[in-house]
Amino acid sequence: MSALLRAEGLRKSFGERDVLNGIDLELAQHEVVALIGASGSGKSTLLRCLNLLEPIDDGVILLGDEDISDPRIEANAVRARFGAVFQAYNLFPHLSVLDNVTLASRVVRKEPRRAAEERGIRLLERVGLADKAREHPDRLSGGQQQRAAIVRAIATDPEVLFLDEITSALDPELVGEVLALVRSLAEDGATILMATHEMAFARDVAHRVVFLDGGRIVEQGPPAEVFRAPREDRTRAFLSRFTG
Repeated sequence: MSALLRAEGLRKSFGERDVLNGIDLELAQHEVVALIGASGSGKSTLLRCLNLLEPIDDGVILLGDEDISDPRIEANAVRARFGAVFQAYNLFPHLSVLDNVTLASRVVRKEPRRAAEERGIRLLERVGLADKAREHPDRLSGGQQQRAAIVRAIATDPEVLFLDEITSALDPELVGEVLALVRSLAEDGATILMATHEMAFARDVAHRVVFLDGGRIVEQGPPAEVFRAPREDRTRAFLSRFTG
């Protein structure tokens, strides 16, 4: 499959600390790739760099054939082609759930409010939140807020959906409902790059698993191969924490 999104030689430092050390990564259309690794391995920084939320120090990021890491690029226009969900829900507290979901469609895409709201309601129905459309986020549980954040991210039909540890701030009983939504998006053919500590979810849903350690890709491959027979010692050591 040809790459929809590609990073070549990506490097990023914060002061004296090297966070990404020459990342080469490809993401094909309709592919689900799970980034795994210990905290501090560079997963979140990689997602933020690919989403143009952090400037890179070296390397190239290509979206299709377009170099989106070119400093002359209009970053906001590129980000409008992506969807992103982070650990914190980041819903606007002064807006209703429906207004949160439709904001980008109305403001960025200039879609008429009625059309945007009709689509927003359909998406909220899909995730069981249609009855919360007029509520403000503080009236929702953590799992409901995260599902609303995911609906907001997909409301503009993004070319790539970035998910950054989206269950880490949730109580354990709420994790399942959020992962079920991501699973359904993957089954529908969404293109997803996700950082996750949910190893069973990565194994069952992702097409490919990428293990980061020290800002480098140490190993990658189909989940069955990486989880059952990792080639690298560092991968085995990391996964042993979850498998015993």
